Amino acid sequence: MKVVCTLDDLSSHTGGCLVPTMGALHEGHASLIDRGVRAGMPVVVSIFVNPTQFGPAEDFDRYPRTLEADLEICERHGAEAAWTPSVEDLYPDGAEAARAAANHLRLPPVATTPRLEDGCRAGHFAGVAQVVSRLFDLARPALSVFGEKDFQQLRLIEELVETDRRGERRWPHLRILRGDTVREADGLAMSSRNRYLSPDDRSRAVGISKALQTAHAAQQPATAENLMAQTLEAHGLEVEYAVVRDPANLMPVDDLRGPTRALIAARLGEVRLIDNAPLPAWP
Repeated sequence: MKVVCTLDDLSSHTGGCLVPTMGALHEGHASLIDRGVRAGMPVVVSIFVNPTQFGPAEDFDRYPRTLEADLEICERHGAEAAWTPSVEDLYPDGAEAARAAANHLRLPPVATTPRLEDGCRAGHFAGVAQVVSRLFDLARPALSVFGEKDFQQLRLIEELVETDRRGERRWPHLRILRGDTVREADGLAMSSRNRYLSPDDRSRAVGISKALQTAHAAQQPATAENLMAQTLEAHGLEVEYAVVRDPANLMPVDDLRGPTRALIAARLGEVRLIDNAPLPAWP
């Protein structure tokens, strides 16, 4: 496996499958690499902790950096290259100029109207759209894989690519693949931030997956939302949102007769965790 540190070296690894990450890789990320390998394309894994998607009070400085372990995972799962761009590679005018520019990006409604992550993390999706667009521009992939755990982010990327096809055709041949959420044995969704949890918090965090399970029994959106909130609170989690939404536009739904998705964001102290799952349709 090649470790790519410069844009000149990247030029020989373009046109395949890109798996964008912020490092601190775990088996969830590994499954995305596997998904790309199964698609039959050479896989490039980008590892870059993007400053423009973190707010002033968020955990950019302490976000885990585990490059040596990350490279081992990339190689073990068949990546052709691991790309570790610098801030200067992605943002030639510097991070602060990039952050200012991100504030002026036009985002699709799925990233601005549902009041989920967009309501809790001001400026987050502008930074996500900015860095992913830059990665696409430089790596020129034909395929890119994103996990369903960050479901609103996934929908943002899908919409960016679809809007591109309808408009400027910035990435005319790019296809987005979804990767399933990978869970621990007790149901907790794998996350780079799980390592921040104390043993006691770790045992309470399973309330998130249990809350999603309780929603499956509900026959109305409001009932599902109430059951999720009650389960989260019973496990000592601070609820930011626990909602049922349309999986396409992430807006509220009136019933559960069509496709729906339950989405949760909750806190345990300073650790913020998100999760989601599709719900069964009721007649």
